[in-house]
Amino acid sequence: MHCPPHVTAPIVHPPQCCVQHHFQATIVPHIHPSHTTHVYHHLYEHQHYFPHTESAVAQAANRHVYCPAPMPGWGPFPAPPMR
Repeated sequence: MHCPPHVTAPIVHPPQCCVQHHFQATIVPHIHPSHTTHVYHHLYEHQHYFPHTESAVAQAANRHVYCPAPMPGWGPFPAPPMR
């Protein structure tokens, strides 16, 4: 005897969506008129002179910092006297 197959409820998947874009071109004329006006100028240049001199001085300083303090006998410090 042959048994009929067991059929389950269908599984419905979400739809796969596709988008199609359709374009149409529309021509919009833009008119940009122009006009030129010629303006002639005359400049009177008044020249003023202010002579001035400058000088510069450069100064330098040095500092020696020992962190931590060096062991006796090291560096510019004299070793303590022996007892």
